[in-house]
Amino acid sequence: MNNLNEITRRHFLQSTAAAALVAGTLGLAPRAGAAPRKWGVGCRDVHLKFVNPTDSWAALKQIGADCFEADLNDDLALPSLVAPGKTYSIATPQGIAELRADLRAHRCRISAFCMHNQFDSRLDQEIAMTTRTVQAAERLGVKTVRIDVVPRKLKPEEFLPFAIKAGKALCAATPKSKVRFGIENHGKVTNDPDFMEQLIAGVGSKRLGITLDTANLYWWGHPLDKVYQIYERFAPLVWHTHCKSIAYPEEKRNIQREMGWEYGKRCCPVYAGDIDFGRVVAILRRARYQGDLCVENESLGRFPEAERAGILQKEIAFLRQLL
Repeated sequence: MNNLNEITRRHFLQSTAAAALVAGTLGLAPRAGAAPRKWGVGCRDVHLKFVNPTDSWAALKQIGADCFEADLNDDLALPSLVAPGKTYSIATPQGIAELRADLRAHRCRISAFCMHNQFDSRLDQEIAMTTRTVQAAERLGVKTVRIDVVPRKLKPEEFLPFAIKAGKALCAATPKSKVRFGIENHGKVTNDPDFMEQLIAGVGSKRLGITLDTANLYWWGHPLDKVYQIYERFAPLVWHTHCKSIAYPEEKRNIQREMGWEYGKRCCPVYAGDIDFGRVVAILRRARYQGDLCVENESLGRFPEAERAGILQKEIAFLRQLL
């Protein structure tokens, strides 16, 4: 390991320890001896169409969700949150007020906003959109914004310094906010734990952490035993989760696989796959995680329509039982 990598690793470890301390300062983690925060269990709002395509609130109630991750488009509308005669947006004060009123009326909350950023295509536009999202999140009590940090135009060797620059700009644009940014380990680049480590250390903000997608690391090709090691490595900086799983043949679980190997037919509900969510919960508890468990099921389309709502309901009940 060269000197630069040694410095980066030391910086990251220091940042990890600092993240735990600052979480307590901001009220995002319990103090020593205090009872841990009760985690909510929910799902991405993009799945609610499988339960009730015309009324997301009824769908959330049917599957027993406490919360949901809200998908945002470029207009800061919530295209997957629907109700009879209504659409939702956080682009205006009126839209924020209407969403807040309905969240209260239905006794539900948003666990995170989900953005689909294109930082290396339009950095200034992304900073502006994300700043507005943070401002809305503050008014709605949403603690985390899930962000995409993936190369779309830049070459891989050019992307790390750019991603650090973008991360710093993102945090600098909202310097007084307590809303956190959770980079999802998503795609080829951020499922590489060394890249993620260098990115977080390079930005150096206590607000920048991870949306932990439990299956994406497995999808990337990491052996199952290594996947748990990566969970442990980054657990203190997990702000949000995507809970999903994959069922591989036994002989494929603990070897390095080709990226994305047979994912389309092997992805599955959280209760049916190889990932031990009891172990995931234990890892996050030890790290004093203060977010929610959010189901992301990319296998729903393979099941008959009549079964999909029941699968989501069973996933949420399964995760809640582990708590």
